[in-house]
Amino acid sequence: MTDRITVEELAELMKKCAGAHVTPEELRRDGAAFESMGVDSLGLLGIVGELENRYGTPMPTDAERSKTPRQFLDLVNSALMAGA
Repeated sequence: MTDRITVEELAELMKKCAGAHVTPEELRRDGAAFESMGVDSLGLLGIVGELENRYGTPMPTDAERSKTPRQFLDLVNSALMAGA
């Protein structure tokens, strides 16, 4: 396990926790938004919970309010790096 979440891992988490089937390439696109991928706030909350369980550290409260994958990864990876 690494101390950073990749777009590949986020795509897997989105499938597992939110039922959204997206590719890492879709997550990398400029302007990609969770809403357009079928991920709502409950889906993000599930992803955040999974990450907190996996890494044993709380994620930023703003993570579950992220609008884009890039914003989400920036917040989560900052928290993981700070906790490392």
